[in-house]
Amino acid sequence: MSRIGRMPIAIPAGVTVEVAENNKVTVKGPKGTLERVLPAEMDIKVEGTEIVVSRPNDLKKMKSLHGLTRTLINNMVIGVTEGYEKKLEVNGVGYRAQKQGKKLILSLGYSHPVEMEDPEGIETTLDGQNIIFVKGINKEKVGQYAAEIRSKRAPEPYKGKGIKYADEVIRRKVGKTGKK
Repeated sequence: MSRIGRMPIAIPAGVTVEVAENNKVTVKGPKGTLERVLPAEMDIKVEGTEIVVSRPNDLKKMKSLHGLTRTLINNMVIGVTEGYEKKLEVNGVGYRAQKQGKKLILSLGYSHPVEMEDPEGIETTLDGQNIIFVKGINKEKVGQYAAEIRSKRAPEPYKGKGIKYADEVIRRKVGKTGKK
């Protein structure tokens, strides 16, 4: 059995989970509502204060879908109760971030400022001029938007300039040396 797939998901207080036909799962909580269509082969049951995911047979595809389905539902439950957050750091001389309404404006050493609009359901906040927080209830969207911000100027290995995740370690390289 899938060790992750067979673990039941506890439903916290204030959260309602509904499973419609075609495995359309809707999770409502204090922070909002998430819905997602999950693989139709999986059997999703709400039993009291727990959600149990089971698979029909032991084919390799079913085994891999089992753990995935359980994790996706768990991420939805965590999202509507606690929400997700990614922290990005802007490093470099003259590199900074600003916020204007729903727009994030980044000065990254280009000849123009880079403007990014916050997607639906995602909120960005700033701490000073060089720390960006990306918050939301959908783990996938939070990670994707954080990756898009980072891709505007990924950190380079010589001076470490660019936008990096707060927990990311940049492998540094030694610069070239002059003639002897």
